[in-house]
Amino acid sequence: MTKEELKDKALSLPYEPGVYLMSGKHGEIIYVGKAKKLKNRVSQYFQESANHSAKTRLMVSKIDSFDTIVARSEFEALVLECSLIKRHQPKYNILLKDDKGYPYLRVDMRADYPRMEMVSRVKDDGAAYFGPFGGRNVTQNVIDTIRLTLKLPGCHKKFPRDLDKERPCLNHHMGNCDGWCRSDRTQEQYQETMKQAVLLLEGKYQDVASGIKERMLEAAEQLRFEQAADLRNRLRAIESLGERQLVTASSFAQTDVVGFYQSEARACFAVLHYVGGNLLEKDYQLLPTADSPEEAVSSLVKQYYLAKQGAVKEILLPVPMEDSDLFEQLLSENYGKRVRIRFPQRGDGVRLVDMANINAREEAERVTSKEERVQSALGQLRAMLQLERLDRIEAYDISNLAGSDIVASMTVFAEGKPLKKDYKRFKLKGLEDQDDYGSMRQIIERRFTRFLQGDAGFDIRPDALFIDGGSVHAEVVERQLAEMGISIPVYGMVKDNRHRTRALVKAGGREIGISATPPVFALVGRIQEETHRFAIEYNRALRSRRMRGSELDDVAGVGPKRKAALLKTFQSMAKIRAASMAELREVLPENAAGAVYRYFHPEE
Repeated sequence: MTKEELKDKALSLPYEPGVYLMSGKHGEIIYVGKAKKLKNRVSQYFQESANHSAKTRLMVSKIDSFDTIVARSEFEALVLECSLIKRHQPKYNILLKDDKGYPYLRVDMRADYPRMEMVSRVKDDGAAYFGPFGGRNVTQNVIDTIRLTLKLPGCHKKFPRDLDKERPCLNHHMGNCDGWCRSDRTQEQYQETMKQAVLLLEGKYQDVASGIKERMLEAAEQLRFEQAADLRNRLRAIESLGERQLVTASSFAQTDVVGFYQSEARACFAVLHYVGGNLLEKDYQLLPTADSPEEAVSSLVKQYYLAKQGAVKEILLPVPMEDSDLFEQLLSENYGKRVRIRFPQRGDGVRLVDMANINAREEAERVTSKEERVQSALGQLRAMLQLERLDRIEAYDISNLAGSDIVASMTVFAEGKPLKKDYKRFKLKGLEDQDDYGSMRQIIERRFTRFLQGDAGFDIRPDALFIDGGSVHAEVVERQLAEMGISIPVYGMVKDNRHRTRALVKAGGREIGISATPPVFALVGRIQEETHRFAIEYNRALRSRRMRGSELDDVAGVGPKRKAALLKTFQSMAKIRAASMAELREVLPENAAGAVYRYFHPEE
């Protein structure tokens, strides 16, 4: 890819946390990084003004392509970054490669007061080991998160030696520790809490949450409300921890999670690979749209896994697969071990599938062009209105100020895009007071009279009319068209309390809601805003011309040409009033200049 192509791809990334993988010209991964917001971080590499170090400039010069994986949180992105660096050993991740390996987390439950500790390797010493989770920072993050969630000690006191030696430290007063250095906290309570920590490290969040919930309800029944409130807070913390650390759950070892997304313009099939509980990589394929997600996923899963030789134990799908039992049997025979295919409907599996779907959506939207987005929205709108064609839309709006300078605008959208050369403006005739319905009848009559006459600029028949207003506006326009022998679908654009078009409405009041379909909502909103803008600008221009010329109209000998010359030279009425006789003579003849000067300076 060229540098411009890399830059364009980076600018199309989402504002989501995740990791990015830079590849060289032979496809080798040369750098892995993480980002709070992928678009901001990755696009910096391809900006001319970026203040890169010599090493980064060299690395950027070697980039031929890059890929990204969207994560659910910054924590997941950190875990994923370390896993990918360990797997690929990228050339330009020098500092991370120099890290002292990927440590494990050790807990010896045989001790009176066991602690979580970070160790470099697993030993056959009877203790429980967990991980590796990633680098040392990641492992420490896991320890700190569980410690704070369960309010375990983070100090260097030794128990039972230091029980009641001194008052509890600041951590206890800040609510980060249950004050295990006090003698009223028993060894049995500590052991029970550490068992919960081990369950969390094993990914058994629900088991811990269920136990705490039972204790909370029991305390509430016995009217021990303070204890129940403390357990309630701990339950919330456990549930939050399970959400945040989803990526490290060891229960998803050797699991593939399939995601699928499609719009009218594009579809994407994505597979997230989990090994040892860690998300290691993403595969995806962009496709034309399918009749149904179920059909597409079923077909793609079969092709993908029959061609793949891997160690997958479980496949999570975003939609049900009709013959999943038979395909399970076929894969199990091919791989020589049991393979499960599931469509999760609750728990961690659903959240994993959600993340896979997000990644599929981001890949599809990243490569979808602006033209494809417009055509997709237009196709959805055409289907919602049940029209065979919607190539040309004309939209109308009325603008006035207290009944004066009543004007109307007609905008044209061809293939979903504004066609400004066909815009028209109307100055209403014979209307002195505000009358939206009368104004709309007049402009529709004028516009389509010229259509029937075949006048240039008015001779193209629209597929639909959008009117700024409600069902009565649509009815007025339909009636006017019927009187002229013309049949064109008419829709009012109904606004919400934030002045955005929330629905289209037919004469008679039937509404077609658009707010639940973002592409259509955006398209109709653009049409309404553009039509309103065009009407307002014309109204302001008329008012401005009327107000600017009002005082000069009373000056003898100053007609339209001389007024225009004065305004062109002095730019405003204030400067004309302040002009000297000599300055006026430079623009007007002697007599006209004198008339203007005397008009504004009668005392002289």
